Amino acid sequence: MVTSEQRRKQLAREKYLRQQERRAETRRKARIRNAAIAAGVAVVLVLCTAYALSGGLEGKEDTASDPQPSATPSAQKDAPDPCAEPAKGKPDGEQWKKEPEMAVDESATYTMALDTACGKIGVEMDAGKAPHTVNSFAFLAENDFFDHTECHRLTTEGIFVLQCGDPQGSGMGGPGYTIPDENLDDERVKDGVYPAGTVAMANTGQKDSGGSQFFLVYRDSKLPPSYTPFGTVTDSGMKVLKKIAKAGVKGQAEDGRPVATATIDDATVRKS
Repeated sequence: MVTSEQRRKQLAREKYLRQQERRAETRRKARIRNAAIAAGVAVVLVLCTAYALSGGLEGKEDTASDPQPSATPSAQKDAPDPCAEPAKGKPDGEQWKKEPEMAVDESATYTMALDTACGKIGVEMDAGKAPHTVNSFAFLAENDFFDHTECHRLTTEGIFVLQCGDPQGSGMGGPGYTIPDENLDDERVKDGVYPAGTVAMANTGQKDSGGSQFFLVYRDSKLPPSYTPFGTVTDSGMKVLKKIAKAGVKGQAEDGRPVATATIDDATVRKS
């Protein structure tokens, strides 16, 4: 027969066990909650890091405008890639310490041909108004700098440009030197609109900070007149450019890597 003292001890022991179980459950829930909070913080840190690397709102490296690629992917399926496989090869990423010596004939007409996996984009260049820029492009093209580089950025909202010329494909690369801003008072951009077909230099947002990155405007885009306009896309080149733009941005974003395989297989600059 169980005595009252034994019964009391049994009840006390059961109460103690229930308390321990409740404390263990509380600790388990706390661990789950803390893990969720830590995961959320980690996601925020990743997104903030990606934002910082892309230049933030002000732009730390070559950029055609303030807006930066979206860090939030979409679940929607991308459009089909309208382009062919690019030529085999990788950018050599050669670097130079200073701008090449001026060798361009400012009175002559120069053209640039960008042979891409999507087709050929021709550009009529203005050596008279942007001699340093045209001279740099002629030098870089002669040294195969642009070969196998991808046009790494497409924007489809606010501004409408395809950005190219980075051997790293990240928006952070260049030739190792910078060139001066030119032709910023051009009549075509004085009202803060870069018309469709304009080819202009990207920059870091600082004066005279252009390198090798440039952008091609496929639809009139409102931008501050701080990006050197140095050429115009030919009619046939605009068809290729619009085909790239029509395929959109990966992840159905408004700003980021194009769906189209917009890789420059070869770039040449010729004096006419």
